[in-house]
Amino acid sequence: MQYLTTIMNEYGYLVLFLSIALGILALPIPMEAVLAYAGFLSFLEQLNWFGSILSSALGCTLGMLLSYWVGFKLGMQFFEKHGKRIHIESERLEAISNWIRKYGNKLLLISLFIPVFRHFIGYFSGITRVPIKVYTLYTGIGSTLWVSSFIFIGKSLGPQWDIFFEAIKKYVFLTIIVLFILIGAIYLFKKIRNVVMETGTK
Repeated sequence: MQYLTTIMNEYGYLVLFLSIALGILALPIPMEAVLAYAGFLSFLEQLNWFGSILSSALGCTLGMLLSYWVGFKLGMQFFEKHGKRIHIESERLEAISNWIRKYGNKLLLISLFIPVFRHFIGYFSGITRVPIKVYTLYTGIGSTLWVSSFIFIGKSLGPQWDIFFEAIKKYVFLTIIVLFILIGAIYLFKKIRNVVMETGTK
């Protein structure tokens, strides 16, 4: 993070754009902290607040579009063939695909606020062939909401933005744990329900 803050002081908007775009593609970049630091720089008037939001939102949208393109090109067949190697079996892939078809637009608006999930929603949107115009629109809106929130927090906290960074690390860790527990609970519930239904039909 120290390296990023150093080069952001020199090449603010470009670093902001690239770090968010690459972070969305699952590179280990602390994106929330980068956005908060951009807010701090706008507090110091070293960066323009609107310029920070615009460059980071464009970077986020680009990252989401690239992940969509990868998912679109690989397609369902790739995951049906190789999914087991990355623990995405055909049943799970179909369940995720149905979920996106049913709640896709709403998910695109909130997915960026959910650690881990935001790195996969683009790929699965491409796999399930979400219409590109719809995807771009909702991704653009979601990206703007997400980056604006953290930049605003950094600007509001000013010199204490790094305290927020430490809190964010705990937030990400706890969110990942809760997310995996929920996924496990839903998966277990469906398994038990299927067994009960199969037993009842015999």
